[in-house]
Formats: sequence, C-alpha cells, structure tokens
Amino acid sequence: MTKFGWENTAGMEIEGMDRPLNNDVKELEALRYDNAKLKKINRTLVQRIENGLGNYSGAYGSFESAVILTEKVKERTLQLQQALNELEKAKGKAEHANLTKTKFLAAVSHDLLQPMSAARLFTTALQELDLPPEAMKLVNSLNYSMEDVESLVSTLVDICKLDAGVVKPDITSVNINTLLQYLADEFRQQANLAGLRLRFVPSNAMIATDCQLLARILRNLLSNAIRYTDQGDILLGCRRHQEGLMIQVWDTGVGIPQDKLTEIFLEFKRLPNEHSRGAKGLGLGLSIVDKISRILGNQIYVRSTLGKGSVFSILVPYGQQTEPHTKSLATQQPELTNPVAQKRILVIDNETSICAGMETLLSGWGATVQTAIGIHEVDASQLQATPPDLVIVDYHLDNDETGIDAAIQLREWLGASLRVLMITANRTQDLKRQVRELGFHLLNKPIKLHKLKSMLRFLLN
Repeated sequence: MTKFGWENTAGMEIEGMDRPLNNDVKELEALRYDNAKLKKINRTLVQRIENGLGNYSGAYGSFESAVILTEKVKERTLQLQQALNELEKAKGKAEHANLTKTKFLAAVSHDLLQPMSAARLFTTALQELDLPPEAMKLVNSLNYSMEDVESLVSTLVDICKLDAGVVKPDITSVNINTLLQYLADEFRQQANLAGLRLRFVPSNAMIATDCQLLARILRNLLSNAIRYTDQGDILLGCRRHQEGLMIQVWDTGVGIPQDKLTEIFLEFKRLPNEHSRGAKGLGLGLSIVDKISRILGNQIYVRSTLGKGSVFSILVPYGQQTEPHTKSLATQQPELTNPVAQKRILVIDNETSICAGMETLLSGWGATVQTAIGIHEVDASQLQATPPDLVIVDYHLDNDETGIDAAIQLREWLGASLRVLMITANRTQDLKRQVRELGFHLLNKPIKLHKLKSMLRFLLN
C-alpha cells in the first residue's frame, strides 16, 4: 500500500466514469454542430435580406414597401383631410360672399330701379303725346337709353342670383295658353315697330313648371328673334310630344352658323353686331336661358339655317289638368290699344315720383287715377263709394308696411274680387308664392311699356 493507499487500484476501472464522459462529449459536439449550422443559416438569411436575393427577397421587399407605403398613405390622408377642411372653410366663405354680393346687388338694383322706373314712366308718357318730330326724337333716344340701363342692371342681378344658386323653381300646373297669349300681347307691338309680324298659335295643354322662370326663357328667345330678324315672321307656339310639350319660337332671321350653335349659350357670346337690331347687350340672354332651363330640368333645342332663320325649343313636362278646355283667350277678346280707358285705378307707392309718373301715364291712356303713398292715405268710405277696377301697389312701402298688407286691407274693404297688381324688384320665391296664393298678380321691375299694357289688358278684360 502506498502512502495514499491507492496502489491496489492500478489497472482497475472506476465504476460509472466511462459513460458520462463519452455522452458529454457527444452532446457538446452536437451542440457545436447545431450552433454552427444556425450561424450559417443566420448568415445566409441576413445576407439574403441585405442583398435582396433568394426566393424570399420579393416577398420581403413587397412587405417592406407596403409598410413604407402605409406610412405615406397615413401621412397623405392626414394632409388631404387638412386640405379638405381648409377647402370646406374656403367654400363656406365663398358661398357667404356670393350670397352677400347677391343681397347687395338686389338691394342696390332696387334703389337704382326706383328712380329709373319713375323716369321711364315719364318718358313713356311723353311718347304718348303729340310732340314735334325733333322733341319726339329726343324722347325716343332717352327712352332707349333708359331701357338699356334697366336691361343691364336686371341682367347682371339675374346672373348673380343664378350663379349663387339662390333661385329655386316653384313648380305648379300652368295653362300654357294663358302664358303664351300674355307673351304674344307683350311682344306684338315690339315686333310691329320692327316691321315684323308676330303670330301666336293657341294651345290648351297644361304643363308643370315655374311660370315666371319659363316666361323669362321665352322672353329672351322672343327678344333675340326680333333682334336678329330683318323681315318676315316670328312664330310662338307649341307641339305635343309623348315626353312633354315642346314650346317653340320660330323666326325668319339671319340664322346661326352650325359651329356656333353651342357657343351662343356661353356667357358674353353673341352674333356679330351687324346682324342685330338695336342695343347689342352683353351677350348674356341665351346664357340666362341655359341656366334657367337647367334649374327647371328642361332641355333646350336649337335648329338654324344661315339666311333662313332659327327655331328654339324647350321641352316641358305635362301638368295636371285643373280646368276644362276652353277657347283661346286670344280668340275670345279683341286686342285693345287702350286697355285702361274709362277704368278706375288706385296706385299705392311710397315714391311720390312713381305715383306721379304712373298717374301721368295711365291718365294719358284714359283712366281715372288715384294715388297714395300708403294705405293710411286711402279713405275707405270714399273708396267704397267709387271702388277701383284695379289696384297697382308696390311691395316695399314705408314704416315696415308691405304691398301685401295694403292689398289685404283693401280687399277687406272692397271684397275678395278686387284685382291687385303687385309691382316689385323683389324676385324671391316666397313672395311669388305668397302673391299667387292670395290671387294677386305680379310684375317685376323694371317695368316695360308693352309688358305693363299686356298685363293691364289681361287683368281688365
């Protein structure tokens, strides 16, 4: 036995030592191999990702691009939303400015039209007198100038209102014969002065439309027909179609080139001046026709041949039949040169110049005229003793009084059958609807002689 007592162990196996040693080595080698394999795989993946190579490079690139694109979309969406908010604010400001401009122009136009209307009444009264040729020439020139100013002011106001979107149609069932007869009477004298013959074909059709807006379209078409026709006829009539009533204005005028048929409806577009009669205007008449027809939802058609004439048509849907078919009013009643002869007319207007001008004009036509600047100046007992055949009243009166209030008071005194003609520069739909519901009639300023005569003939006969 050695010092440590191990001698007897030489060459002997120690139990349990051989197997653990071999297993640890194998497991360690296996771990080293797996680690090296994972490193190799990791290097390969990293290299593929960095270099964009391999089978997965397209998918990863798309994924990476999608992530970047998503971020950009979020950023652009936020910017777009901010821009839309700014645009909405700017739109609101623009709409408010348009409405403010429209109200301002309407107010200014009313203030302008009041003295111009008075002046026109006086010039019209002068035209009715037997004046020397030189004096009559001056009066006619003055009257034409006043007409041009009135036309320009009313046209500009109409364009502003149409562009601002404040004009809304008031659709009702309308007897087209009443409207066409009124327009024929209104423009017949104007056509005669131009050496033309205006013919009117009656119809008993009922249409669904805004009567005043449709009348504005037809007035512009008739005015253009007279302006661009040197000789021949103007025809106002209509044809029945399955889709609706086709209202037409025919002329034998200079015609329109085919390549200009669409341009004539643009603003400030008109035929060369040498082809037109009278004032050249702004070239807005057919633009207004186009804008109003869009508001009404009606289609405008035009056919023309150079040197032979044109035909403008508007297709209007049929309305409900509210009254039995009758003969045309145009065939029932003869046209009167003096529709107010021997009639009693009460005129109420807060402008003394308007009252004086209307009295001068109507008296010259043979009427007995009484004027007042408000209902407070009217003697009820005297009025009941000699009731008027017609009341002509301005809508805007003093002391917050309106022509509606005055007319209602007069009907309480004289009965519901009293004829009332409301004259105003106010073109709102609410007023138009109120006047119609009360059974009154409406005439918008500026008042033209042929329009006033036509309305008086319609009301008094």
